[in-house]
Amino acid sequence: MKESMLYRLTEQVRRTGRQERLWSPGDVIVVAVSGGVDSTALLHIMKEIAADEGLGLHLVCAHLHHGLRGIEADRDAEFVRELAERLGIPFDLGHADVRAYMKETGKGLELAAREKRYEYLHQVAERYGASSIALAHHADDQAETVLMRLLRGSGPSGLSGMRPKRREKNVELIRPLLRIYKTDLLQACRESGLAFVEDSSNLDKELTRNSVRLDVLPFLGQYNGQLPESLNRLAELAAAEDDYLQLETSKAYADVVRTEEGILSFSASLFATLHVALQRRLIKLILNYLPLSTEDRDFVKIEAIRQGTIQDRPTTWSLDLGGGVKCVREYDMIRMIPPAVESRIPHYTYLVEQFPAEVPIEGTGQSLRMMRLGAGREGVLAKAEGNNEAIFDADEMVYPLTVRSRLPGDAMKVLGLNGSKKVKDIFIDAKIPPSLRSRIPIVTDATGRILWIPGVRRSAVAAVNPRTTSVVHMVLTPR
Repeated sequence: MKESMLYRLTEQVRRTGRQERLWSPGDVIVVAVSGGVDSTALLHIMKEIAADEGLGLHLVCAHLHHGLRGIEADRDAEFVRELAERLGIPFDLGHADVRAYMKETGKGLELAAREKRYEYLHQVAERYGASSIALAHHADDQAETVLMRLLRGSGPSGLSGMRPKRREKNVELIRPLLRIYKTDLLQACRESGLAFVEDSSNLDKELTRNSVRLDVLPFLGQYNGQLPESLNRLAELAAAEDDYLQLETSKAYADVVRTEEGILSFSASLFATLHVALQRRLIKLILNYLPLSTEDRDFVKIEAIRQGTIQDRPTTWSLDLGGGVKCVREYDMIRMIPPAVESRIPHYTYLVEQFPAEVPIEGTGQSLRMMRLGAGREGVLAKAEGNNEAIFDADEMVYPLTVRSRLPGDAMKVLGLNGSKKVKDIFIDAKIPPSLRSRIPIVTDATGRILWIPGVRRSAVAAVNPRTTSVVHMVLTPR
């Protein structure tokens, strides 16, 4: 006996469910049902699959009344209620005022209706403890989606279309019919005598998706009689390659990007070794982590960051990315700075009136330790002075000493130079990134003379000499 189309589609969905791991034994699945042919077929197919004792799936039929089509919408809601009752599936009805939401948000009809629909479905999933929401998108919907994204200028990720399974708000969105065309769904319903309703808004060409389905696809079909199939193949190929590139991007992120106090940073020279495809994806991934979600149409923003990063000459620049987020290049380092971190460290001042002393340095995780010692003690004079330690003639300084943050106009008398040099210029010569300069402490004596910029340079003040009898030894160390 010839198998029915509904039976064949059910077996196809069963195979897809196994291949894509759309469900697990015991899952509660919310099935979104509008009453149209697609969702009606989906509910019957899922009912058949749920009857498999080995799976033990539990279904909930959910329908949202959008408040848009008056009596027709009331009819659809009642149809779905009766359908769920006949199949013995729990029914949940929601109501939304889409037009009010449009006025409130300024969003168009399609986007507003979609957002309210998904909001409702997530609420149903939460009430019933569901692990997934089953949507009735099919292969023709996929073709429309790919074409719409292509027309919008989408990149490879967008051309991968809708995925059979995608996680959103701790629930899986599953699309069991994504590889089935609408003609087969129609044939299955008519052949099996399954009633469904027609949504008159599906003929409204003012809605973009309807226009693409009714006008654009048929027009392009003149040049390719298998256009929907071609677009679905494109989506499948793009999805696989997108997954692979995303995996490689995650590896690059782990190798290249560093996080410190909310700032994401990476080396421009290391970034330049990556393939251009990974460069763009890495930037997009970083922006998503901030979070500053991006769309493919943000190519200009991503490319501005990429080009500014790979230019070969060391430089500094700042780019406002929106949402209070800044991208800053400081010599070889690129830093993505969220608004919460952008505010500068507040000015601080510590007096050092006795020794030994230890002063914590704001926002650096470091401390400045100071000890007063005899000149010959423990071979202090013989110590090799690195950037993180310095020795001063104790008798040549005026006390108390001060450890403070940098101030505008700061200048220091530098060894080997006649006169003083601005601290700003010292930082520039040492290639200290501007974003880090406010974190570097300044050590002065009671007359205001700068003695030392820890980690950078010491001054010519209170230099140790053969007549020195005691010294102050300063060390910058991790706390």
